Amino acid sequence: MITNISIVSVFVKDVDESKTFYTDVLGFAEKDDITLGEGYRWCTVVHPSQPELQVHLAVPGPPLAPELVEAIRRSQDQGGMSGVGLNVDDCQKTYEELSAKGVEFLQPPSQRPYGTEALCRDNSGNWLVLVQPTEYTPADFT
Repeated sequence: MITNISIVSVFVKDVDESKTFYTDVLGFAEKDDITLGEGYRWCTVVHPSQPELQVHLAVPGPPLAPELVEAIRRSQDQGGMSGVGLNVDDCQKTYEELSAKGVEFLQPPSQRPYGTEALCRDNSGNWLVLVQPTEYTPADFT
């Protein structure tokens, strides 16, 4: 029986730069950074309040087909890669703090039926959705 989600992978352009972004800018902590056979690097970060969920920072490469790797890299360059959703306790304040650190926002905090949401990118072009959740019902979407 599946008990929880333990790892999500995010394709990044450079592991070192992305690890710095996720730790120094977003406040995550390094979990693992291990180089395995044939130069494969396993690097994960975790949020301090949710250490059981690891974010694997992965550079696209083998065993993916070369044409898929190239497509992922093109998507990264165009800023079209999906990333992760992050809950925040104050979306406006988080938006201001991250903007001051140079984070590129595609959408400032905006009210949605499920809470306040802002959309930004990490340093590899992945979308990060910041959500300050509120209670909602399906009727709130009509």
